[in-house]
Amino acid sequence: MGRFGEKYYIDAIQFGSVIAVILYFWGDIRSLLAGAFQALRQRNWRREEWRIVVGIAIGTLPVLVLGYIFRDAIPESPLVIGTISIVMAIFLALAEKLGSRLRQFQDLQTKDGLLVGLGQTIALIPGASRSGCTLTTALFLGLERRTAARFSFLLGIPALTIATLYQSRYAFGNTENILLLVTGITSSFIFSYLAIAGLLKFFQTKSSWVFIWYRLIFGVALIGGSLINR
Repeated sequence: MGRFGEKYYIDAIQFGSVIAVILYFWGDIRSLLAGAFQALRQRNWRREEWRIVVGIAIGTLPVLVLGYIFRDAIPESPLVIGTISIVMAIFLALAEKLGSRLRQFQDLQTKDGLLVGLGQTIALIPGASRSGCTLTTALFLGLERRTAARFSFLLGIPALTIATLYQSRYAFGNTENILLLVTGITSSFIFSYLAIAGLLKFFQTKSSWVFIWYRLIFGVALIGGSLINR
């Protein structure tokens, strides 16, 4: 297949994650789109669904634009990944400490979409998790943990879908390894769906401190290993 082909096949496997997010949140997606359409017909710009859909649309633009411009600007290395992992762990810890966690899904505003979308652009740096960046931003904005995670996934659907289509555009034109591709997408779908369900259930009763400590330990281990191998 070659390294070039392998890259696009790895990117194409992300379609499993895209499908998992869409299916899991299909009820939310359908409700939001139906409500936004009604708001458009009635010119009711204050309707909850309209505010959220517009926020998601606006919040998607920064990561698409900056992602295209800087797609090859930041090199991947253990040192970069480890450093940003530690930095994001610190920010998530601050969000846990400072966020009010009082706002629910119905309290979302258009500006929340823009701000969480800006937070999503940090994920362009290798080692910065997209869901981690959006979750951290949402917690800083005072969203309740489960609402923050739910909005994080919904806001990520357009960008994740477009990015996956772009990055894997060559993989689907080659049927040579179609079985491998289908197997990868299926596995990605199953594990992503279970991860989404598990995370939302986790945030019903628990905080994000386990992820904070994980990212700190992971980052320190990567940096330590990178320095030792120099």
